[in-house]
Amino acid sequence: MNYLTLVNNVLRRMREDQVDTVSETTYSSLIGDLVNDAKTATEHAWDWSALRDSKTVTTVAGTNQYTLTGSGNDFKFLYFLDTTNKNNIVYQSKEWIDVQNNTDTPLQGQPVYFSYTTTDANGDMKVILYPTPDATYTLSFKGVFRQALLSGNTDVIKIPWTPVMHLALAFAVRERGETGGVNAAEYFAIADKYLSDAISLDAEKHPEEMIYRTV
Repeated sequence: MNYLTLVNNVLRRMREDQVDTVSETTYSSLIGDLVNDAKTATEHAWDWSALRDSKTVTTVAGTNQYTLTGSGNDFKFLYFLDTTNKNNIVYQSKEWIDVQNNTDTPLQGQPVYFSYTTTDANGDMKVILYPTPDATYTLSFKGVFRQALLSGNTDVIKIPWTPVMHLALAFAVRERGETGGVNAAEYFAIADKYLSDAISLDAEKHPEEMIYRTV
């Protein structure tokens, strides 16, 4: 479902006229903001399958810092693979890596550890590898990468749209007071039900993540 359709779905339920563009009126722009607020909240409620992706890093000998291009800074790490050598790259603290590199001859070789450093000019996360790569390796960083805020009318939401729409409606009702005799608390309860149902359906795609292990 696209951004404009989501906004119009909320507007209809608020007994408001539909619009041809999200920014058509002050109120439709407000609803657009609330849709994005609801999208962000829903994205953080679960590691949605639709947001799971990988960022490829190709190393250069002698360079230990790399940008996860397109990652942004709002993501959850899942795992990091060295696809060249079929190994995992394990997280270590930045302090630990700095200590290891604080020698006259820092170790170079196949990367085994990584940590986060900062973001680049585009807001994408940068990582540091240890040992410093001594050759070209292809690495695959797996994570849950949240979608940028919706802005264009035809921007399509990646995650299930029903909990987003109902949460945006709850936000709108809270801002106004009530609509159709239904108060905000009731709408938030409805939104929670849609969210829990959507999470249950998506969780079936990753049953191993729902098993509690004590190891």
